[in-house]
Amino acid sequence: MSTATPTITAAGDRDRTHHLHPYTQLRQLEKEGPLVIVRGDGVRVIDEHGNAYIEGMAGLWCASLGFSERRLADAAARQLQVLPYYHAFSGKVPGPVTDLVEKLAAWAPTPALQRGRVLFANSGSESNDTAFKLVRYYNNARGKPKKKKIIARDKAYHGVTVAAASMSGIPMMHQHFDLPLPDVVRVGCPHAYRFAKDGESMPEFVERLAQDLEETILRERPDTVAAFIAEPVQGAGGVIIPPPGYFERVQAILKKYDVLLIADEVITGFGRLGEPFGTNAFNLQPDLLTVAKMLTSAYVPMSALYVSDTIYQVVADTSAAVGSFGHGYTYSGHPVACAVALETLSIYENDDVIGHVRRVAPRLQQGLKRFAGHPIVGEVRGLGLIGAIELAADPKKRQPFEPARGVGAYFVRRAQAHGLITRVLGGDVIAFSPPLIITEAEIDEMMAKTEKALADTLAWVRSWKD
Repeated sequence: MSTATPTITAAGDRDRTHHLHPYTQLRQLEKEGPLVIVRGDGVRVIDEHGNAYIEGMAGLWCASLGFSERRLADAAARQLQVLPYYHAFSGKVPGPVTDLVEKLAAWAPTPALQRGRVLFANSGSESNDTAFKLVRYYNNARGKPKKKKIIARDKAYHGVTVAAASMSGIPMMHQHFDLPLPDVVRVGCPHAYRFAKDGESMPEFVERLAQDLEETILRERPDTVAAFIAEPVQGAGGVIIPPPGYFERVQAILKKYDVLLIADEVITGFGRLGEPFGTNAFNLQPDLLTVAKMLTSAYVPMSALYVSDTIYQVVADTSAAVGSFGHGYTYSGHPVACAVALETLSIYENDDVIGHVRRVAPRLQQGLKRFAGHPIVGEVRGLGLIGAIELAADPKKRQPFEPARGVGAYFVRRAQAHGLITRVLGGDVIAFSPPLIITEAEIDEMMAKTEKALADTLAWVRSWKD
């Protein structure tokens, strides 16, 4: 056996050689190398060269309490010293699980979920995958084995497992993966700027979407349609805020045809919109609800699926007949994740984090609105501490740039050069989702950096014609 020590160069070189990067243009990365982040400080992160950046996306919509919250690190350390791991299989449970499920029940946005149960996993993808499975289990158990189809929306994002990616409505996630699975049915996206017809009013747009949903259910046959899955605000699909009345019409149709509602609150859960949940913001009545990301401020992986009492009772009766409920993960309810989640929820409550979001969110929304009318901005939209700038070649005609131009990617690179990390979504949409602890002064700084990056991008676009 060789005992030679491998030659190690810079961190970036190691990463460039061996790491297969998610959601990355891999050949371009081979040439340019990654940005290596080594430290966090509040809403900022610092790279290996000492450069600091405002993290305008809270990582991936998730680091709600920033990148240096000592109370969360201490909670993890305490739990590691007492019980670093135990499972929740076969009637056993790590101690912190019992405290966390009670806390989550108290946070639950509807009485049906407060009376129900919580099932833990490690990511939003896993919890949405679990919801997919549980819908099938539930309908089989109640004697409706044909009722399996899931209706999902264009531009939805529900994760990357086989089932979750199938429910997602972003073509890149399906290409070469042989997805989506059968029994996933697609309906339209409630984004008026992109999908409303010329001259169509907002109520007319909502009614058209509602009619499309009902016609889809009837075409597929109601006895085969099991559930409708929706993010209250579509995140990775472009920060899409549903128009007034949309969910009211959707829920009436679902109720009419005995179709379950799955609320994907992986991004919106725990205060992003200035409400505890998007369910509160849009008056939803979900049968299943998934959370992740801000449950632990992303300090350790954890997700959860809220299961209504109605579904739980059917599942419990059936599992008794079968002999066991045949689902779970090795790390379901991991004690360290539970301890961090409990501390995170405690901070939200004791520090009035959601109240802070309500106070500073207008600063973000007003800051973004300043860019409306810019020569290459088609639409500005947002709610709470989430927002987006959609770039356009011809804003008046709602004409996007050619994707091959990479205009959004160019903006993101220029923002990074000015000390701001943000993210481009499909269609040259620039997303903003900062940590919930961001201050008004830091929002102003973020907007100033955005303005510089937008000016750089406009100059670059205009240079094409020179």
